[in-house]
Amino acid sequence: MSIREWDQDAIRRDFPVLRREVNGRPLVYLDNAATSQKPVQVIAELTRYYRDYNANIHRGVHTLSQEATAAYEAVRDRVVAFIGARAPEEIVFTRNTTEAINLVAHAYGRAFLQPGDEVVITELEHHSNIVPWQLLRDERGVVLRYVPMLADGTLDMAEARRIIGPRTKLLAVTQMSNALGTIVPVAELAALAHQHGTVVLVDGAQSVPHLPTDVAALGADFLVFSAHKMLGPTGVGVLWARGELLEAMPPFLGGGDMILTVTMEHSTWNAVPHKFEAGTPNIADVIAFGAALDYLAALGMDAVCRHERELLGVALERLATVPGITLYGSADLDARGGVVSFGLEGIHPHDIGQVLDGAGVAIRAGHHCAQPVMQHYGIAATARVSFYLYNTLAEVDALVAAVHEAARFFGRVRV
Repeated sequence: MSIREWDQDAIRRDFPVLRREVNGRPLVYLDNAATSQKPVQVIAELTRYYRDYNANIHRGVHTLSQEATAAYEAVRDRVVAFIGARAPEEIVFTRNTTEAINLVAHAYGRAFLQPGDEVVITELEHHSNIVPWQLLRDERGVVLRYVPMLADGTLDMAEARRIIGPRTKLLAVTQMSNALGTIVPVAELAALAHQHGTVVLVDGAQSVPHLPTDVAALGADFLVFSAHKMLGPTGVGVLWARGELLEAMPPFLGGGDMILTVTMEHSTWNAVPHKFEAGTPNIADVIAFGAALDYLAALGMDAVCRHERELLGVALERLATVPGITLYGSADLDARGGVVSFGLEGIHPHDIGQVLDGAGVAIRAGHHCAQPVMQHYGIAATARVSFYLYNTLAEVDALVAAVHEAARFFGRVRV
């Protein structure tokens, strides 16, 4: 596949699910922050593995095992190119972003953080970048500190500069909020943290699928993200880390393939990244993830970002005309990705979601695993729209029409 000129019709033809109807209406899929749809290229690669060379990897000398191993390991090279890493040895495959963060919390946090050391996170984080550090705090006595957000959903950078200091040993921060779409100035935060010798983990679950990514430019020491949010299968996550950190960290899980030698008395560990990939991995889905990376690389992430920003600008402008709507997040399009969180006066977000589903429009309603963000605004939940490369301006129109209908419907019910 080679797509450099943006051809929306050709892109949409690659996604079979977009030809579905839901409740008698064409499907408008706007829940991409939760998971993206999969193109035929990814589906075909998944099928081809199981059909043509299904075998376990790394341990077999027979042809199928060698082919599966080569295909699996080639995806590390694709990840390296996609995020600007240095070597495939820096890429660890996990089940998802959550597992990757937990791996760092266990293998780095428990090995190198001491009671009284500070871990700094932000009020914008997904629960998966909050709970592991709370567990570490409770177990090891580290101090957990939060950088607050401002009323417009951006990070309070003045407070960040006050909080991050000599006692800060780890900064764990999202690059893009899944609840608001806020793009956090990670490079600025990382530069500040590194002045104090602080290690920086970047949660890229929402940013890597939507923005050009270069780990060196970010200033990250760890970067985590998930395949299923970027056209790939579920069950595959990525941890990128500086090689010297992976070398210094103890294993996260013990078992097969992560060892070099085992006796009844002791064991020694395999080379990185295999030291962190115990047991049979998710071979088929990792291989299919390679096709997703190829697809995105062919489009170009700059083009993906521009397309989503166009949709976002139109959506914000047109949704603002809905009576009783509250739009959350920054008005600055350069400070946010393709996510819109909103509420309608007197209407629960779950009811909004149900009305939109009746019109074939799939959105997310809830706290989005970001309850501190909801608490900041004094609400329990929002309705969330999230765009991706296959969405269109016509779908924005369908969304806006459905939200108007929800406002009218519940207005009539109240009367």
